[in-house]
Amino acid sequence: MDFLLPQERYLEAGVHIGTKMKNGGMKEFIYKAREDGLHVLDLKKLNERLKAAAKLLTKFPAEKVFVVGGKDNAKNPVRKFCELLGFQPLTGRFTPGRFTNPSRTDFCEPSLVVVVDPGMDKQAVKEAYEINVPVIALCDTNNSTRYIDLIVPTNNKGRKAIALIFWILAREVLKLQGKINANEEFTTTPEEFEG
Repeated sequence: MDFLLPQERYLEAGVHIGTKMKNGGMKEFIYKAREDGLHVLDLKKLNERLKAAAKLLTKFPAEKVFVVGGKDNAKNPVRKFCELLGFQPLTGRFTPGRFTNPSRTDFCEPSLVVVVDPGMDKQAVKEAYEINVPVIALCDTNNSTRYIDLIVPTNNKGRKAIALIFWILAREVLKLQGKINANEEFTTTPEEFEG
């Protein structure tokens, strides 16, 4: 298996640590349940899905990709990710009608939506579904996968985990776009994503 990062890096950031709750749609991504009841996500599947997400992100014009993160600890990773790739950040509260009501002053027409947490960001997911726009979502073990087109199974609660996932995605997208040729050329650090 060709990992995008050494497995230890994934483990240090805690991307594999799920919650005690598990949603049926996330079953295939769960590696095991620990003795303390926490579910552990499958790193191989996370790795595969990160590659798939990076590919999908390169298929759309950057100004039409909206990255939604309602959580406080998602703001910095989302902003940094969008800054590097030219995507549109939507952090803080997602106002209803943003994608569906053209008479709003903050109306936007995405071609692709990325959400940090489909639970917290469910309004954005619902509206993207209504306008038939694909959704990539970072999903923890307790998240519903309804209306999600591409699930990236990861801990979407932890600051370090969210930052690392967006850092990997940024690097992989830049490589696919031909803006960098090797991992070493990506000089931004995961810590910069944490903010």
